[in-house]
Amino acid sequence: QVQLVESGGGLVQAGGSLRLSCAASGSTFKIKTMGWYRQVPGKQRDLVAAITSGSATNYEDYADSVKGRFTISIDHAKNTVYLQMNSLKAEDTAVYYCHAGLWGTGDYWGVGTQVTVSS
Repeated sequence: QVQLVESGGGLVQAGGSLRLSCAASGSTFKIKTMGWYRQVPGKQRDLVAAITSGSATNYEDYADSVKGRFTISIDHAKNTVYLQMNSLKAEDTAVYYCHAGLWGTGDYWGVGTQVTVSS
């Protein structure tokens, strides 16, 4: 079992910044990839950013809509993944979910944190 606890959401003005955190606990050795997804009412949950730890470097993946504005990072010592969100836009408003993909099959989700960007 893996538990994911998100924090850092809130209300911010357009152009501002927020940093989301997601702390993993439990069987963290099973985690291959961690990332963030977001969802607005009536739409599917979409990938925002993901990070996969390699032997010498981390591999990052971003949605086109956030490239150059958002940065994902990971602190292995704390089993925590971060999403630094800069130059926020109204269209970034969503519930953001932390995701952990396991080696082999299976994944886990956090409960989500609301990000609201006022224009």
